[in-house]
Amino acid sequence: MIAKLTLCVFLCFISLVVAQETYPEYSYPSVFSEPGRDLLIAGKFPADFIWGSATSAYQIEGGWQEDDKGLSIWDTFSHNGRIYNNQNGDVACDSYHKYEEDVALLKNLGVSYYRFSISWPRVLPNGTVDYIDEAGIEYYNNLITSLLDNGVEPMVTLYHWDLPQFLQDEYGGWESDELVDIFNDYADLMFERFGEKVKYWITFNEPYVVCWLGYGINVFAPGIYDPGAAPYRAAHTIIKAHAKAYHTYKQKYSSYGGKLSITLSTDFGIPEDPNKPEDVAAAERYMQFTAGWFAHAIFKNGDYPDTMKWQVGNKSMAQGFEESRLPEFTEEEKDEIKGTYDFFGLNSYTSTVCRAEVDTGTEPNYEGDQDMQRYQPDEWPTSTSSWLRPVPWGLRGLLNWVKNEYNNPDIFITENGVSTALDSGTEDEERVTFYRAYINEVLKAIEQDNVKVKGYFAWSLMDNFEWTSGYSQRFGLHYVDFDDNDRPRTVKTSAQWFKDLIAYNGFEEGYSAGNLVQQNFVICILSSVLITLFVSLRL
Repeated sequence: MIAKLTLCVFLCFISLVVAQETYPEYSYPSVFSEPGRDLLIAGKFPADFIWGSATSAYQIEGGWQEDDKGLSIWDTFSHNGRIYNNQNGDVACDSYHKYEEDVALLKNLGVSYYRFSISWPRVLPNGTVDYIDEAGIEYYNNLITSLLDNGVEPMVTLYHWDLPQFLQDEYGGWESDELVDIFNDYADLMFERFGEKVKYWITFNEPYVVCWLGYGINVFAPGIYDPGAAPYRAAHTIIKAHAKAYHTYKQKYSSYGGKLSITLSTDFGIPEDPNKPEDVAAAERYMQFTAGWFAHAIFKNGDYPDTMKWQVGNKSMAQGFEESRLPEFTEEEKDEIKGTYDFFGLNSYTSTVCRAEVDTGTEPNYEGDQDMQRYQPDEWPTSTSSWLRPVPWGLRGLLNWVKNEYNNPDIFITENGVSTALDSGTEDEERVTFYRAYINEVLKAIEQDNVKVKGYFAWSLMDNFEWTSGYSQRFGLHYVDFDDNDRPRTVKTSAQWFKDLIAYNGFEEGYSAGNLVQQNFVICILSSVLITLFVSLRL
């Protein structure tokens, strides 16, 4: 009898452990376990909340020489051996030929929106409206029609980094003011051809990445190294191009009833010591030099943040320049730029710790202009990407920062996700953990902080070409076999989890701390009774 009772107690303990694992209180308990911050909560998102998934043209389409498509700067960059293992996006996921399969994946997920980008050189081989590749237009028209036929609305990004190579060669890319009108002509054509069917438009995706990694430090296409000046020139052009395209839509296509904005990216800046004013100021400087670089002009007053103007201006003078390396907008340009948004598009994956540190370098440098250092603590969770450490509560902090800084705009989280290794399969529990944690923080921001988050787009619909990392990292809800010429897609565990989340439109009661305790207790008692009966009968 004693042996039976001992066995029952042991099995009861095991059942309690299982019950606790079934309903986690914290997503990353070994690192983030502050009850007032990190506990998962139960609740539903607003009834009209938009769920979606996202991709970009160069990362999934392939078909790099189909029809009359022109070269993009990423075609050129990847063919010059700048990518992991000499890989490229020539075929990628082959979505140019398999878009109907992609639409089927979206329909199965139950998402209401799909965010994708148009390849500028696919529709305008040289980037200008002098020659239109109608085959490229037909591809996107077929994709949009298929989406709508399957109950999925398109959210279209006009520029996701694949600038026509001709425009880089002829004008110097985004450093040239000529691209303001050229981009506007391209945008105008897309509004004309697709505006009746597309209700959400994004002009530029993550211009910070374009300007700093592409024109500053030669990490991304077009591969320019000029860290002190070119990023500022490129950003100046992009902001004006965005504003002009916005006004073109409102003046010529407002009858379509669509909305248009820009998608900005930033980590959440956390002061190393929140009790040190200099670290608090350093974290705020970081936010202004990343998100504020573009958002301050568009969402506030048509101009750059004061801290940017002060920092870059003073550094420029000290370095012997006659004027600031940060360009100035005219008063007319400021009036044109401010207010050119209908929502705030936000991409964010992680957070960063900021420490005040005066840069003493004599060479002009965008990062040196900020007078701070940033890092990610070793104890934070990791992913396959060295830059991406999951910090769920940082997303809530960032959403509140946007709310407070830009007068509580409507926000769409247009990208959020995590990478796994190339050899990871379809059972991607670490991605489920990430999504559960981050999306729960979005729910907290809506319910507890009154942040107006209107939608969430998971990055990405499927594994794809991850820029300079090639195919070595997987971000997808669906597995793509890049060793198979047919590029088959397979549902991952995370896709099923995301589908269930969308179907419920939130987190069921099992995610709240109080209910966790109750459910664990009930499960343990019921398990004990069943185990006792079983053991009594068997022994």
